Formats: sequence, C-alpha cells, structure tokens
Amino acid sequence: MVQKIALEEHFLSPGLVDYWKPTMTEVPPAFVDHLYKRLTDFGDLRLESMDKAGIARSVLAVSGPGVQGERDVALATKKAREANDFLAVEIQKRPDRYSGFAHIAVQDPRAAADELERCIRDLKFCGAMINGHTNGMYLDDPSLAPFWERADALGTVIYIHPTDPVVPAPVLSGVPALRRATWEWGFETGSHALRLVFSGVFDRYPNAKVALGHMGETLPYLLWRFDSRAKLYNVKLAKAPSDYIKDNIVVSVSGVYAREPLMCAVEALGRDKVMFAADYPFESAEEAGSFMDDVSIPEDLRADVAYNNAAKLLGL
Repeated sequence: MVQKIALEEHFLSPGLVDYWKPTMTEVPPAFVDHLYKRLTDFGDLRLESMDKAGIARSVLAVSGPGVQGERDVALATKKAREANDFLAVEIQKRPDRYSGFAHIAVQDPRAAADELERCIRDLKFCGAMINGHTNGMYLDDPSLAPFWERADALGTVIYIHPTDPVVPAPVLSGVPALRRATWEWGFETGSHALRLVFSGVFDRYPNAKVALGHMGETLPYLLWRFDSRAKLYNVKLAKAPSDYIKDNIVVSVSGVYAREPLMCAVEALGRDKVMFAADYPFESAEEAGSFMDDVSIPEDLRADVAYNNAAKLLGL
C-alpha cells in the first residue's frame, strides 16, 4: 500500500451546516445522515477510513457551498473566519494527519486577501478552497484583483470546487441524473477555470496556482482545441491557453478512479501536476485508495501522484 496525501477531503463546521443542508434535498435521508456524521467527525470515523485507504494526511476543506452562497458581505467574512479558526483547532489535535485549505469569502476582496494571508502565515494552512462562483461572481471578476495579488505573492494554491451553476443548464432539462456531480458540475467548474485562462488572470498573476478536482474537469483532454480556437477568435494572451493550464493549474484524481483519464492528465499536464484525492465522504476513500494502489502505472509515478507531488506543492 502506497502512502498518500489526499487533497479534496471535506468537513463541516457548526456555522456552515445551514448552507450545506439545502444542497441535500434530493439525496436519500439515510445517506444525508451518513454524510453529516462523517463531515462533522475528526476522530475515529475519518481516521479509520484514512488508515484503510493508506492516506497519511488529509487536507481538509469546507463542504460546499459554504459562504459562497451568502449575500451579506460582513456575515460571509465573519463565518469564513470562524470556519478557519474551527479547522485550525481540529488540526492542532492531529497535526500528524490533518492539514487545511482556507475557506474564503471573496465578497469582500481585500478582506479575502487578508484572510488568505492569515490562514497561510498564522494558521499554517496550505492553500484555499473556493466553492465555485460566489452568487454568480466568478474568480476572474476584475474586483478580485486584491485577492489574486495576494495569492500571487504568497504563491499559494486556490482549489476551485464544483457548485451548482447560476441557472440550471437547459440542455440537461428532463434528465435529472445528469445534473450536479454526474456532468453539470464538470462543465461548470471547467468553464470557471477557463475564464481565468482566457481573461488573462495568469498573465497578470503568473505565480498564481489553481487546483481542479476530477482529473481536471475535462481540460487535459482538450488542450489542442483551446489553442486552436484562441487563434481563430484572436484571443490576446502572452501564451497559448494550454501553456497556462500546464503552468498554473494542477489537478487531483478525486472521483475519477480509472487509468485512462489518469494517464491523459499525466501526459497532457506533466507528471508533477496530478495528485491524489479521495473526495471523502462523498466518495469511498477505500475505493480511491485501492485504485491508487493497484492501477497499472510505473511505481515512481504512483509514488509521485499519491504523495510526492502534493508534498512538494503544498510544503507538507
């Protein structure tokens, strides 16, 4: 069993439960109970699952949508800070097993920048996770310049986690099984990341790093086409879109446990840009761990994806 660092591992703090519950209305109540017990546990349930999967360290992050759905700016900022303080206390109990991604309210960009720096410098978190758009505002919005300036200066990772689109995608109407995690979240989150590329965020902030789950939300598969269409539409960037995706975006395997997409991501982005994640408790950590242990790849690549890449990128 190879040792692993897991990057997309979720929790709930007391002040954020009410944001999470409405996202569970279509989930069977028994499974909601199952999830809630594990999201709010930092002891035996979580650690036992990690041990079975060979996960040496989990990087914990708020289960969405969190404060991304809060319209009161001051309240969003307050609740994000409280969630980060709560997580810091839990990490202090098991610093050998847990690290943290900051929860950030980008509704106030300067406060968001300050909170990001506080979490990195004072709480010793290793990045941030933002749960998609914030009330329809995506991370390429010009108002977020103070946030990206700070992220660039810190050289820290901003993990973009899926959320529901502002308006449900009409193409999926009448086929509810394709909504959310099946397909809708993938093109929503991949599009969010492409907005950063095509709007020039990485030209302005070249040290910024973005992480995507689910093998890169289909982006590794389409690098050639992004470059081709950027030329067609005369997109003005310093580099080709694929170069930004290779240079500024890293991906995790969360929720995609198959060899073919893994090798596509490795070959498209580089072997140092792909990392392990279990997406606990929404996916089985044991299944994710077994995939990483058993998938037919060279042993040095297995070690890099499972542990080494994340350790280097996040300073763990």
